[in-house]
Amino acid sequence: MADAGLQTARQLLAAVLEMEVADIADDAGIGGLTGWDSLAHMRLIMALEAHMGAPLSPGNVVAIGSLQDIATVLAGGELSVTGF
Repeated sequence: MADAGLQTARQLLAAVLEMEVADIADDAGIGGLTGWDSLAHMRLIMALEAHMGAPLSPGNVVAIGSLQDIATVLAGGELSVTGF
């Protein structure tokens, strides 16, 4: 993943979680960040859609669970939905 995409993902996630950008590690995920709950997840989806200017696919909405996933979506990628 390009550094710029990861940095944009980190900035969006930090803004949603009201954290410092520097406090979000490259391997940050939904289970390891305080405050990344269902409400924060929906705020993240809204921030991503606003940033991208288009709605996310339903698969991406439910599959995003890490900083790397956010960067993948920002780069136009589609995440794999598992466990359903």
